[in-house]
Amino acid sequence: MNDAALDRVKLIFTLFDVRGAGYLEADDFDLMANRVVAASPRSTEAAKGAIRDAFRRYWTTLASELDSNNDGRITFEEYCACVLSPERFDDALEDFAEALAELGDPDGDGLIHRTDFMALMTAIGFKRRNVDTLFDAFGPTPDDQVKVPVWAEGIKEYYSPEKAEIVGDLLVEEPDN
Repeated sequence: MNDAALDRVKLIFTLFDVRGAGYLEADDFDLMANRVVAASPRSTEAAKGAIRDAFRRYWTTLASELDSNNDGRITFEEYCACVLSPERFDDALEDFAEALAELGDPDGDGLIHRTDFMALMTAIGFKRRNVDTLFDAFGPTPDDQVKVPVWAEGIKEYYSPEKAEIVGDLLVEEPDN
């Protein structure tokens, strides 16, 4: 695993550890789902349900694949195993990426407005300045929107251990400005 991928893993583990306990539990994913849903009041109930389901599936997959001592907790060391074998999480990641990107498109036009993107990403816990830089890197339209598939692919790419120098690395770096 390259250094950039390890930095991404460290950051996402920290963000998923919503309670700050140093490990992940099912409650962390429920709390995160609630924060994300609260940040998307204009989204449909179906989209909100889909992201809740995606967070639950993500947790269930982690727990069944990585909780080596069956204590209901995922340590950072256990979590790193998902990066070493990402194919075990392809379906859960696909669901998560699609659900999050769709949640960001409450009017269903296939485009995500910067304000919706910012609300969702900061609800997850990413730094606002990094999220703003990432949105710009996605190449927004003149109306300040990005295409749903662009963001969904960016999410999937973020979880790819073999990838380096991707736009998602902007979430872990300090922007130049």
